[in-house]
Amino acid sequence: MENWRKSSYSGGGDGNDCVEVANTSTHAAVRDTKARAQATIIFPAAAFVPFIEDLKQRPRR
Repeated sequence: MENWRKSSYSGGGDGNDCVEVANTSTHAAVRDTKARAQATIIFPAAAFVPFIEDLKQRPRR
């Protein structure tokens, strides 16, 4: 996937403690900036928005 972008919740500092998201017309992918090559979670596009909405409902830690 191309066009990775960092989460808007990324903190200051070196910016490496966050997640990145990339989209295509059919899928969305999420990866950890500290382990880009190790794991990417890929969602069908229709499942990604409900996933994000669910995360927004959870308390932040």
